[in-house]
Amino acid sequence: MKKLLIFPLVAAVVSASGAPKKTPAPSYATVEAATKAHADFPMVGEYVSNDGKTAFQANMLPDGTFLVARYTGGLPGAGWDKSAIDSSIKTTDQLKATVKDFQKVERTSPTLGKPQPADAILKFPADFTNVKDGILLGGGVTKKELSSFRLHLEFMMPFKPGRNLSNQDRGNSGIYIFNNYEVQVMDSFGLDFEHPENNANKIESKNNQWCGSLYKAKLPDVNMTFPPLQWQTYDIDFTAPVFDGKKKIKNARVTVRHNGVLIHDDYELLSGTGNGAKKPQLAEGPLFFQAHGNQVMYRNIWATELK
Repeated sequence: MKKLLIFPLVAAVVSASGAPKKTPAPSYATVEAATKAHADFPMVGEYVSNDGKTAFQANMLPDGTFLVARYTGGLPGAGWDKSAIDSSIKTTDQLKATVKDFQKVERTSPTLGKPQPADAILKFPADFTNVKDGILLGGGVTKKELSSFRLHLEFMMPFKPGRNLSNQDRGNSGIYIFNNYEVQVMDSFGLDFEHPENNANKIESKNNQWCGSLYKAKLPDVNMTFPPLQWQTYDIDFTAPVFDGKKKIKNARVTVRHNGVLIHDDYELLSGTGNGAKKPQLAEGPLFFQAHGNQVMYRNIWATELK
């Protein structure tokens, strides 16, 4: 994979209006670059006990410590019994001691690498903009308009430890359907969505702005976010709204599977999500891959007609 640029940390600057601008944070697009910059990056990931009854997720915070989420019964989507998540902050040494008898695992979505079918109505890369060397970057858009569809896509979030988990600048992007409905993309690995106040780190945005959410509209049923720099999947069934002239007579509906796990089940979209709620709803339109100043990468994107 061709390496992308690593954004250096630079001093804050002041705009002509006198207001300070946000200081760019380093962002790493490969495991090699992340490990070279942060020797403890290999500790980021998922851990399971030998008996499978306990699991941990660990993600790095800006000060080099780790947000550690403890699950009973296994990992989210793989045995977790939905009991309360124990969230804590640990140093590298404390994390190593905690997981010393655990196995580190790297899960793979069951739909990763799913081949594009012959009847695809949206083909990669021909039907997309902003594609280079087989990778679509934020700002890409489909060259075709769609109605109801079944979409497969794969994405990878960068490692951006200079931003706190839950900060909206941590690996942020999103898939905008018709510029109305957004499925959020963001590094939310290790966060407790259901009870955000229980997270041990400072929370800097609302939980319905985190990965897998229908942006500002609905939480995912389970947080299936994998660690940064791992390929992930969304499989989305979208039923377009129906209009009689200019009058909407049937709402859009969406089903989403994140890394193979159902996170939204035939959810009715009464309006757009986030800023998309301010825009007229459409019976058909393109797909947008949000550019939000982050090195999020997309590949193997295709769609078939949903009848």
